[in-house]
Amino acid sequence: MTATDGAARPVDQEEAIGRAMEHVADLLAAGSEVVLTHGNGPQVGNLLVKNEIAADVVPPVPLDWCGAQTQGTIALLIMNALDGALAARSIQARPVGLVSRTLIDPKDPGFASPSKPIGRYVPRLEAEKLSVHGQIWQDRGQKGWRRVVASPEPLEILEVEAIKTLIAGGFLVIASGGGGIPVVRQGKGFKGVEAVLDKDLTAALLARQINADVLVIATDVPNAVIGWGTEQAQSIGKISTTELRKMAANGYFASGSMGPKVEAACRFAENGGISVVTSLDQIREAVTSIENGRFDVGTIVVGS
Repeated sequence: MTATDGAARPVDQEEAIGRAMEHVADLLAAGSEVVLTHGNGPQVGNLLVKNEIAADVVPPVPLDWCGAQTQGTIALLIMNALDGALAARSIQARPVGLVSRTLIDPKDPGFASPSKPIGRYVPRLEAEKLSVHGQIWQDRGQKGWRRVVASPEPLEILEVEAIKTLIAGGFLVIASGGGGIPVVRQGKGFKGVEAVLDKDLTAALLARQINADVLVIATDVPNAVIGWGTEQAQSIGKISTTELRKMAANGYFASGSMGPKVEAACRFAENGGISVVTSLDQIREAVTSIENGRFDVGTIVVGS
C-alpha cells in the first residue's frame, strides 16, 4: 500500500504511507480484522541505483537482500503511522512487521528466460561492469541497457504459522511485502534468489493461507475498467471469476498494471473467498458493502 515514486524523498514516502494508514485505521474502526501487505518496487529501485553507483567501491547486494531491507523499512513506516492513526480512534490493535519469505520452485520456467525489467536504464559500459557481479542486462535500444530478472510463481508463505500466531495474539501483522523475499530449498534450509515476485499474487496466496474472508487489493482507481482510456471505458462492479477471466483472456487488462490484480482476485475467489479491487479511500466502504451483502463498491470478484 505504498503510494510513492522512486524519486520521492524519505519525508514524501512517510507522508504517503501516513495517508494510506488513515484509511486502514478506518477499516479497523469499522470492526474488520486486518493483515497488511505492500509493494516495494520504488524502494527496491532506489537500492538498485545505490548498488550501481557504488559498484566500484562495495559489491552490490543481492536482490533478496534488497527485498528484506525494504520490507523492514516500509513496515517501520507503517507501524509508526498506524500507531498514531489507531490511537486517534481509540483502537487497541498493535501493528507488527514481519520479515517474511516466499517459497518458489528453482525449476520455475521464469528462470530459463528472465524478462522482468527492474531498476533504471544505464549505458552499455555500466551494464557490463554490473554483469561481472552475475546480473543479467539487456540492450533496450535508445534508452540503454536494463537489468532483467525472473518473476516465478509464489508457492508458499514460509512464515504463515508465525503470522497466525501473531494474529491470535491481537497483533495487526504486516507481512510478505513486495511479494515476499524469494527463496528456494537448499538442503534442510533455504536460500534467497535473484527474482522479483508479484505482490498481488503473493497477497492472494497469503490471504488463502491465513484463511481470510476477503482479499482487498487497493489501487489508484475505484474499479477495474475495460476499455481504459477510451470513450467506451466501463467500470466493472460485481463479477464472477469466469466472466473476469474471459475479459483477461481478451486482453482487457495490462500485464504491468491491472492484469496481476485481476489474476490475484480470481485466484482468491476461486478458493472460496471474495476479492475486491478498489481505490484506497474506498476500502472501508467496499468491505462494509460485502459484509452487508450489497457488493456495490469497487470491483467485487466472487467464485463462479
